[in-house]
Amino acid sequence: MDWVETLVVVLHVVIAVALVGLVLIQHGKGANAGAAFGGGASQTVFGSEGSSSFLVRATTLLAIVFFVTSFSLAVFAKQRAEVAGEAGIPVVEESRSGAGQAESESADGGESGRGDENELPELE
Repeated sequence: MDWVETLVVVLHVVIAVALVGLVLIQHGKGANAGAAFGGGASQTVFGSEGSSSFLVRATTLLAIVFFVTSFSLAVFAKQRAEVAGEAGIPVVEESRSGAGQAESESADGGESGRGDENELPELE
């Protein structure tokens, strides 16, 4: 299972870099105004209609694959968290409030007033 997760992570990073590159290559909506003044829009590599349809389709495909890999990485992370919980790894419990903490200290037999040098003072 580890090699599958590694493969998905590598694929995710490669797709992310390719997606950023494709977005940077594409022209904005206002870029067509510059073509009227000698931009040479009819002499593109992708044909006379320009690169918009090819790049838009490629970007859409890469975005879909990016979301699928993101979802699969979230599933892998959830499975790892469940396995760690079942393995007996201690879980940190949240305290309710400062008053609840004071009640538990007084129930311990008054150990809070012994003057321990390693104990940190409470901030208010």
